[in-house]
Amino acid sequence: MIIAPSILSADFGNLKDSIEKVKSAKWLHVDVMDGHFVPNISIGPVVVKGLRQYTNQVLDTHLMISDPAKYAVEFIKAGSDRITFHIETVTDPIKMITLLRDLNVKVGISIKPNTPVSAIEEYLNLIDQVLVMSVEPGFGGQSFMPEALTKINQLNGLKSIYNKDLLIVVDGGINDITGKQCLENGADVLVAGSYVFNSENPESKIQSLK
Repeated sequence: MIIAPSILSADFGNLKDSIEKVKSAKWLHVDVMDGHFVPNISIGPVVVKGLRQYTNQVLDTHLMISDPAKYAVEFIKAGSDRITFHIETVTDPIKMITLLRDLNVKVGISIKPNTPVSAIEEYLNLIDQVLVMSVEPGFGGQSFMPEALTKINQLNGLKSIYNKDLLIVVDGGINDITGKQCLENGADVLVAGSYVFNSENPESKIQSLK
């Protein structure tokens, strides 16, 4: 199980120290919001560039924005290793996947809670990861939506058909209880924000998820 602490819940006034507290995690999850696709605004490439100076962890960047093709290049230049875009934001998913492949990053597609797995099934053999949103994207600290487990299970079954190396990532309301449920249904990566960073001992929370 890969644990990816979400910096959305980190202390942005002291980001360097925040990520130092989660250095045992293999990945860092970077939520990018534009105030249009989701009702919140978070960070831009400048923050990713700052992160890259202080860590060798995989920077898993989740573009919750209306025009991912327009900004993906800047996030990759800043140091993002993996880019996930939302299927709901593109009219030509293959064009977006090709753009990212040409920029030499790992590619992911995300689906919101109301988007079915069938919306991305035909692209599973072309990507590296699927991000299942288990809350409505936009804000941290929300409760896990149990219906996400059905999607995780579906995707786990489809891996053997389309892409055995596909990573199933889950983001939203992850803790030691919901994380175990995700694992049991086939998740490979858990994104955890509030559960990790709102603790006095983030490292202990990472270990509880592992």
